[in-house]
Amino acid sequence: MSATAPHGPIATWLRLGVAFALFAVAATVLLVILLLLLPSRAARLEAGGIFARGVARPLLRVLGLRLDVVGEDRIAASRPALFLINHGSTIDTLASMAVWPRRACGIGKKEVLWIPFFGLAYALTGNLLIDRSNRASAIAAINKLVGTIHRLKLSPLMAPEGTRSHDGRLARFKKGFVHIAVASGLPCVPIVLHNAHELWPNPGFKITPGTVRLEVLPAIDTTGWSVETIDDHVREVREVFVEALGPGRDGLAAEEAP
Repeated sequence: MSATAPHGPIATWLRLGVAFALFAVAATVLLVILLLLLPSRAARLEAGGIFARGVARPLLRVLGLRLDVVGEDRIAASRPALFLINHGSTIDTLASMAVWPRRACGIGKKEVLWIPFFGLAYALTGNLLIDRSNRASAIAAINKLVGTIHRLKLSPLMAPEGTRSHDGRLARFKKGFVHIAVASGLPCVPIVLHNAHELWPNPGFKITPGTVRLEVLPAIDTTGWSVETIDDHVREVREVFVEALGPGRDGLAAEEAP
């Protein structure tokens, strides 16, 4: 965890500008490759994974950030699996890209499409975009994804909170990941980011140089899970994150405090 001061406004925007320019150049090359690989979703996902792992750490360094990963070997050992990451900072996206599993498939909200370069690359790579405002559409997309998971042996990666926390504390988990786990039979692998919000709070662009700690926890067996007991499974997985994050990081406990 960093004890240094945040970058000043000029330094911050210069770093963000350089990072965006580097990403734009790399993403342009990726888009050309993806168009050539358009007939094969599997090939596009492989290319996207190579791209993600290749650009994430350099972009983090441009922003003055480094990544310390604990338990990275569990990613390969658990595949295929449903990877779950807590979501409290813009750093989360780059951190997950840095450890992106082979043949992984992201599950994000449709608004991602509006992010320059990233949105188009995300969609063309073969990741899934869900309209969360339309429950029927989201469920249909999830059901379609499960068939693709089995056919291509994919490992979905998603943030069960659904959106970024504004205070860095763990928010309420949505139930979509349990539906995917039950339908696919995949184990759940928690990926815990410990101090991302402290280095880049959400919302805003106040970035403090330092080291982001990412911890990959042991896989959670989903054998025996069912939709009928969905609340129990949501609670079970969320408690794993709460325990790993430590005191003061449970947003629901803060809501219940007098």
